[in-house]
Amino acid sequence: MTYAGAGVDIAAGEAAVKRIRGLAARTHGPEVLEGLGGFGGLYDFSNHNYRQPVLVASTDGVGTKLKIAFLTGRHDTVGQDLVNHCVNDILATGAVPLFFLDYFAAGILEGDIFEEVVGGMALACRENGCALLGGETAEMPGFYQPGEYDLSGTIIGVAEKDGLLAKRAVESGNLLVGIPSTGLHTNGYSLARKVLLEQWDVADEVPELGMTLGAALLQVHRSYLDLTTPLLDRPWLRGLGHITGGGLEGNLGRIIDRDRTLAIDWESWSWPPIFQLIQETGQVPLADMRSTFNLGLGWIFVIDPEGLGELKAHLESQGEDCTVIGEVR
Repeated sequence: MTYAGAGVDIAAGEAAVKRIRGLAARTHGPEVLEGLGGFGGLYDFSNHNYRQPVLVASTDGVGTKLKIAFLTGRHDTVGQDLVNHCVNDILATGAVPLFFLDYFAAGILEGDIFEEVVGGMALACRENGCALLGGETAEMPGFYQPGEYDLSGTIIGVAEKDGLLAKRAVESGNLLVGIPSTGLHTNGYSLARKVLLEQWDVADEVPELGMTLGAALLQVHRSYLDLTTPLLDRPWLRGLGHITGGGLEGNLGRIIDRDRTLAIDWESWSWPPIFQLIQETGQVPLADMRSTFNLGLGWIFVIDPEGLGELKAHLESQGEDCTVIGEVR
């Protein structure tokens, strides 16, 4: 019996890494000292101009959105989802990304699928200005169903210590300004799949959505980096909320003190069709919708009222919509 006979093909794994080496290299700047394949990724931080740099790290996955990728046979979007989700998480602290590491595991490594997934990660890394520094590719026969894989990522970013948003007090009277999402992003898919896939196939055109169900569910999780970084030093910016699992209240609750509450005007914006379809099809209680999904708002600026004009002007210059959805009390 050989290792290959037991289901792990080391040669195939090495070939897969060679296939994605060029994808990763296109995300590298002079700070990356070696390419993929070493025992660790090397990143030279010495040329960054920070007085008191604080490294900020976050790890996340794509959840059961992967099931939609398996059903559709499309694997180029979930890698983008993973990177953008992680970028937004550290951005909510005031940090910008430096480099990204991924973990890809499958029962049997399929080179074409692996390359497609990593291609999505590399694309998002280039768009977010961070290096795809390395990762782990695990072949685990018998652990995953045939044709399925798991995916997670870790991002490292940096912020000035005195620029961390955690050091800014969110106060009563601060406004909540919402920025649109692109669908479900990467949260709520267990509920969405349970409701929608009992009535439709991912290849079905759904009139309410104007596209196939699979295309609607695979819309890429937005990165809010370019929209937000020009505003990180504004004194009127009090906090940022990345609206993931837990919805608006759950995620904004992370950045307000216990003696504050959120006064959200739930009628101030309209849900995109995908959320209306989930609620109506599954008769999902309103409380569940609000605590599970972003409901069309993936990013929240928490600001002093005097900053609203400047924020709106900046967003309009970027062709971006926004809605004042409430305030802190």
